[in-house]
Amino acid sequence: MTKLSKNFLWGVSIAAHQLEGAWQVDGKGPGIMDFATSGTYEKPREFTLEIEEDKKYPSHEGIDFYHRYKQDIELLAQMGFKALRISIDWSRIFPHGDEDMPNEKGLAYYHDVVDTLIQHGIEPIITLYHFEMPVYLVRHYDSWLNRKVIDFYLHYVETVVKSFKGKVRYWVTFNEMNHIDPQTEASDIFTYIIAGLKYSEIEGNKKKFSLA
Repeated sequence: MTKLSKNFLWGVSIAAHQLEGAWQVDGKGPGIMDFATSGTYEKPREFTLEIEEDKKYPSHEGIDFYHRYKQDIELLAQMGFKALRISIDWSRIFPHGDEDMPNEKGLAYYHDVVDTLIQHGIEPIITLYHFEMPVYLVRHYDSWLNRKVIDFYLHYVETVVKSFKGKVRYWVTFNEMNHIDPQTEASDIFTYIIAGLKYSEIEGNKKKFSLA
């Protein structure tokens, strides 16, 4: 039997758009996942051009982690978890993505989350990009097709990493980055939204994916 090291990080993972909710709170801008509807194995989710009142968007409410993270983290500690992988929502730090200065309320929220994790002996592991690009960058810069977006991303990364220096030891730059490249077999509905491709550029696909 293999014995786990005492330093083994036994934990769980989740993404900002999956649990936070509060999608328009404290200066957060709309991200691409805020336009993703709910779905089932029988009905695929959609990415709509605008928010449609008759559709449900899971990211808008999540599990209300934004307001309940202290209670949720305490429950994780009671279950014995030693690590939590979360993502920082780019659009909560830079609402449009191309600003010079960050949204301080967004940084303050994540600092409080990280501090709460540390207080409970839980190692924070932070993903910097989990499909949470500000939709403004898709509509005005064509997303990753524009090299300016790389500079905006690097500015966001530098801002966050410097802000959390001494608190966060483990960083993940991209979640499932193979989904970003339309040339790979791993490409899926996220690819087209993330790449900023318009519907007319997606050969043979009849779904409305574009946010442009």
